[in-house]
Amino acid sequence: MRRRRGVSAVARLTLALLVAAGCTSGADAPAEPTAPPSASAAAAVARACSDPAAGPTSAPAGAVTVDPAVVDDLAAKTRSNPPNTTFWLLPGTHTLQPERYAQVMAKEGDTYLGAPGAVLDGRRTNNYAFSGTAPGVTIRHLTVQGFVAPHDEGVVNHDMADGWVIEHATIQHNSGAGLMAGARQQVRASCLRDNGQYGMNAYKTGDSITGLLVEGNEIVGNNTDDWERLQPGCGCSGGIKFWAVNGADVRGNWVHDNRGAGLWADNNNNDFRIEDNLLESNDGAALVYESSYNAVIRNNTIRRNDWVEGRRHAAAGDDFPYAAVYLSEAGGEPRIPARTDRIEIERNLLEDNWSGITLWENADRFCNSPANTSTGYCTLLVKDTQRCAKPAIDTAPLYSDCRWKTQRVDIHDNRFALDTSVVKCAAACGRMAVLANYGTYPDWSPYQGKRVAEAITLKQDNRWHDNAYRGPWSFVVDDPGRRLDSGQWQGLPYQQDAGSTFTPQAGG
Repeated sequence: MRRRRGVSAVARLTLALLVAAGCTSGADAPAEPTAPPSASAAAAVARACSDPAAGPTSAPAGAVTVDPAVVDDLAAKTRSNPPNTTFWLLPGTHTLQPERYAQVMAKEGDTYLGAPGAVLDGRRTNNYAFSGTAPGVTIRHLTVQGFVAPHDEGVVNHDMADGWVIEHATIQHNSGAGLMAGARQQVRASCLRDNGQYGMNAYKTGDSITGLLVEGNEIVGNNTDDWERLQPGCGCSGGIKFWAVNGADVRGNWVHDNRGAGLWADNNNNDFRIEDNLLESNDGAALVYESSYNAVIRNNTIRRNDWVEGRRHAAAGDDFPYAAVYLSEAGGEPRIPARTDRIEIERNLLEDNWSGITLWENADRFCNSPANTSTGYCTLLVKDTQRCAKPAIDTAPLYSDCRWKTQRVDIHDNRFALDTSVVKCAAACGRMAVLANYGTYPDWSPYQGKRVAEAITLKQDNRWHDNAYRGPWSFVVDDPGRRLDSGQWQGLPYQQDAGSTFTPQAGG
């Protein structure tokens, strides 16, 4: 599904979101969160792909003009001019030399501005568009397409330089990731569309990304190469993947129709604010926050996610609660500096997703365990992986600090709406969950048995409260086979969702 909405469609989207957020009257309306989610930011970015902002129609003062009729004019003029040069690309399709590594090597402070209709096309020949380690490069009003970056590599900012600004750009129809990230990078009002792996891969060698801003973008249709099918279980697909990012603001984006997850923060990320986004119709989860720390997730509209993956797993007999928001070994940690010391999930609207929010821990996944899929990494609390071994791991502090823990998660003032006739699901959908597996591996693990399941469910300060539910919701604790109704969920020993309301009818 590729949506191309005009002005009237944006108005209809805004109205629909306001209705879904509870701006209706009627005696049967459930209690609302104290501040209903806002749709304005999400609706405002709906045209980033279909109607991008136009670039300058004439060259700015002092700019170097780049001619699309001259092959490699952009790369050649970048080489022959000093740093801090502005390049203005005339309308038309610009090309590089027909070689894999003929990319533009940007210099510090360079700016690339596209006139209306300016396109840089790799013609399925060039691997990369813009490379180099020079900081402070700006790319505006330019379409970048047709490049063939390898798996896990990116087309724009291939070398993960710091301080780049990508604004009003369209990065589309490339292999690999459309865009890599560096520290203090800003990606604003851009279209990241139909790239083979990711719209953006926010990974930097040395794990040194800080201060990342992703604002007002449309992120749609990425992972066209379906990497989870090519490499089952790779965890290497979706709209945006974040890896070891310390400090990110992700706000006002429209993340939709991606194959796989919409947003996926994986491995030692910290201090995220994910707010005022519209996350919808992604094949997998809208948001995965995995083996990471300290985040605020608020005022988002999250709807119609995980239909494809949820339905596929259910058809295969898998009863795991696949959710729109999936926290896996991720939690709040006061010892790691951030703008919050919890994971706060508040004032969101979740409507007609396969399921709601799942809090999960794999009891066998910890630092120095062969089951840790982030090979070679330890938690942010333990610098030396080898310390997480017997006998020290059996006692404090390593017993606690060697595990990525789903803890201190505060889920409140959200609205959860489910209409099974819309989702077209039966018993496998409509679940909220907090659970872990039975620990078995490796044989020296101190977390065997139900220790982790009991901890995540009862001892790690994970709380739902003051939410509004509408539809046939059920609640999963300990393991996928243990499902509760709302009364059992609120009763002893779980005591969840104090102050919440439950309206069992289907519908939003």
